[in-house]
Amino acid sequence: MTSIQKAAENTVTAKAEKRTMQDYIKKMQGEIKKALPSVLTPERFTRIVLSALSTNPKLQQTTPQSFLGAMMTAAQLGLEPNTPLGQAYLIPFKNKGVLECQFQLGYKGLIDLAYRSGQITVIQAHTVYANDEFHYEFGLDPQLKHVPAKGDRGDPVYFYGIFKTKDGGFGFEVMSVDDVRRHAERFSQAYKSEYSPWKTNFEEMAKKTVLKKALKYAPLKTEFVRGVSTDETVKTEISDDMFSVPNETIEVEGHDVDASTGEVQK
Repeated sequence: MTSIQKAAENTVTAKAEKRTMQDYIKKMQGEIKKALPSVLTPERFTRIVLSALSTNPKLQQTTPQSFLGAMMTAAQLGLEPNTPLGQAYLIPFKNKGVLECQFQLGYKGLIDLAYRSGQITVIQAHTVYANDEFHYEFGLDPQLKHVPAKGDRGDPVYFYGIFKTKDGGFGFEVMSVDDVRRHAERFSQAYKSEYSPWKTNFEEMAKKTVLKKALKYAPLKTEFVRGVSTDETVKTEISDDMFSVPNETIEVEGHDVDASTGEVQK
């Protein structure tokens, strides 16, 4: 058992008194400090997590193990959860009849991880509105042209994500608003949750969805793929390597879920 596992176990199983989620976070201060990259201080990260608990009291009702798992996943990725930056989210999630905390990668977090890989020079996602000029073609000579309308642009009709690699390669993916909704309903386990960013920031989540599809064609390193694999996971174990901890989200009403990837199947 690693030191971080011991610390988490001692924190959660302490019997001296009934602990609050804030108590658990304070007990994990040392492990948070070890996990965070230099760009994010332990003090700032702790304030952000405590603010998330204050803003969404439902998080207080999730299991301590799952909350700490989601928190440490965000820490090891170096992403700020539940802030206006939109890097990552800690979401109350009903899993196998138990209210647990799910880690969800945000649109800006996905972009951050892609740039960190060192393989990507440009990565963007945009919303196409009804009055914009928009044209795209796939095939041997893929093309995409988007000219935003001046003045009233109308309602959103498409989302697209593009990337360019340091070697000059590129790729893009396009999804209609209906495509995104169908994809979210089928694959996003937290889509119907009242606390889901799908409810509060649909466009940002749509951009993340289309970027993830586009990046499947990008030559990205294993570290990036491992980071993205934590999206929409519930983890109830704590490790020095949260990427290796299995996803506990294996039951979603009306669907079968791949336990190794967390992806909802038909």
